[in-house]
Amino acid sequence: MSASLDALAAALTAFDARDAPVERIPPDRLPAGGFSRAAVLVPLHERDGELHVLLTRRPTTMRRHAGQVSFPGGRVEPGEESLAAALREAREEIGLEASRADVMGRLSETLVLQSAFRLTPWVASVPYPYPYVAAAGEVEEILHVPLAALARPDAHRVEPREVYGMKLDVHFFSVGGDVIWGATGRVLAELLAIWRTL
Repeated sequence: MSASLDALAAALTAFDARDAPVERIPPDRLPAGGFSRAAVLVPLHERDGELHVLLTRRPTTMRRHAGQVSFPGGRVEPGEESLAAALREAREEIGLEASRADVMGRLSETLVLQSAFRLTPWVASVPYPYPYVAAAGEVEEILHVPLAALARPDAHRVEPREVYGMKLDVHFFSVGGDVIWGATGRVLAELLAIWRTL
């Protein structure tokens, strides 16, 4: 890993990742059947001396999260650990072999606002260049976004929303014509907060 990725890995090791605030949700506002588990991989690589995050754009034909920009990831299957799920989904969605992901740590669990999921993000250093392949039907495009572009003051805004009977900040990042928000926006906001301390 590069010096900047090494520094980020050390910061993630010391980071106190939190669980989603499910205990704050009033019982009558909990989703029927509770929350399912999901996991994503937050792939980082260096390109032209800059740290980039790899994101995917979902096809507009998908039933859930159509057209949205997100991390590779999905549902945690019964008996599966969240990290294993994140690595499996990354292989299925972008063609990244698990052995090529150097896992650096995890970020705080977050709630997916459009569907009843508790999402665990795992940060990994991944190779670049690499023969990434967008999975047909699941990924329309693979994006490589500089962290510096996301960290610009004019790229980020926060809007308060009431979800599940509690107030949450919804983070929006505008970059390259895309608006990244929801669980992906919250994960990026936490990642950027750690990155800025390096």
